[in-house]
Formats: sequence, structure tokens, C-alpha cells
Amino acid sequence: MTRRDVADLLLQLSERDQAVLESLRDHRLLTTALIQRLHFTFGPNARHSSQAAASGAAMRVLSRLERLGLVARLMRRIGGVRAGSSGIVWQLGATGERLLRTMHGEHKRRRYLEPSPAFVAHTLAVAQRAVRLRELGRSALELVALETEPACWRSFLGPHGARTWLKPDLFAITASGNYEDHWFIEVDRATEHPAVVARKALIYQRYAATGAHQAEHDLFPAVVWVVPTQRRKQVLEAALPSKSSADSELFRVITVSEFDAYITGINSR
Repeated sequence: MTRRDVADLLLQLSERDQAVLESLRDHRLLTTALIQRLHFTFGPNARHSSQAAASGAAMRVLSRLERLGLVARLMRRIGGVRAGSSGIVWQLGATGERLLRTMHGEHKRRRYLEPSPAFVAHTLAVAQRAVRLRELGRSALELVALETEPACWRSFLGPHGARTWLKPDLFAITASGNYEDHWFIEVDRATEHPAVVARKALIYQRYAATGAHQAEHDLFPAVVWVVPTQRRKQVLEAALPSKSSADSELFRVITVSEFDAYITGINSR
């Protein structure tokens, strides 16, 4: 894609259009409902007066971007046909991928194929947490930073000098008053064996032992597993380092329903 091609396309796009494309680049997959929550807010001081108006505007914009080849919808809807347009899952189209790659000065082409159901479910679950963090950042706290994959990944040297990767689902920094909290967030769908989670916890312990994050920020992030049910919470709490472990304070397991209160109330506990 040439600079002229980019310029011609950008003339057809509003700032909000571009923001929608950037969100799809960051999250890889988003439903219409999530895109609406990010970019088509409604209320007394918002651009749209009601959720129906916001949802309708979101679908009109996405349909126009689809006609331009900038976004593409997956075959499978979340929630089936009954979910309507809100359950449509979107990703960047071929033209959208080339446009953003050119704008960001990147050369490696991303492949956008029909992903597996498991990938879709996990990617959207992570996006749900990211969108909720942004919503909390508008009302309950300051969202200083939010990194999605792969920007949130960290590499470090293991005990034998081998390069190791820590791959959280999200990294966030939130602030309330004079306090700043750092988070590595793992979104668990109760599909992995607890032993796999325990091995991931070991990688976090090894990364914490390097002191790299502490050297820059004077603290190490809380590592939070967000799980769907209380039963899964109990299972993971049993799998993670015990309360007697020196590193046990690194890890927290919370349910989706506990997410808001935990993120906004960390300094009061």
C-alpha cells in the first residue's frame, strides 16, 4: 500500500473510524457490542442518547468499513442468531490490516483467517476485561496504561541463561489519588488443567525474581486470575502457591462478578 493509497483511504475515515480500526488491531477480535461500548457511548453527556441509538450507529459504521474492506465479520456469532447484530464478531479486513501496518511502519503481515472457536472465546473474554477497564477508567479510577498481547509480554533470562517469555493476557496500571496499582491479568475460562496454571505462576515467580519491573516501578504487579465461577476460584486457589509461600501474595483469584470491586477497591483492603 503506497502513501497515496493511505492518504486516499484516510480521507474517507473519521477519527472514530480510525479508533475502531485501532481497537481491532489491539484486541484482534471484538463483537459489535464491545465496539459500541468502546466508541459509541450513550447518555446525557454522550454523543448518543440511548443504547439503541449507539448500537445502530455502531452497526452503520461497521457496515461502511466492511464495504471498504477495512473490517470483516466472522461466520460465527456470539450468542447465535438471537443475539442479533450485537453478537457479530469483527476483525480487521485485508485492506484494514495493510492500512494500519503501513501507518505504523510495520512490515510483518498478520494473517486474518477464520479462527477456532476456542481462540474466539478466549480472545473475546480478554477483550471484555480490557473494555471493562476502560469503562472503569471513565468513572471510578484513572487508567494510566493498558497493554494487550503481544505488547504486554515480557522476556527475561532464565536460571541457565535461556530467554524465557512471560505472556499475560493484559497488563494495566491504574491510579486512585496518590496510589498506583500495577496488574498482570490472566483471563481463565476453566478450560485449562490447574497444573498448567501452576506452571504459569512459576514463570511469574521467576520473572519477579529478576527485579526488572521493580527496578523501573518500585513494585511488582499483582497477578490476577479472573475466573467464571466460585468453584473454579477454589480450584485455582488450591493449585497456586500456598499461603505459607513467600511468593503467595503475588497471586489473586477473583470471579468476573468480583472484578470491578477488586480493581477499584485494592487500596481500601
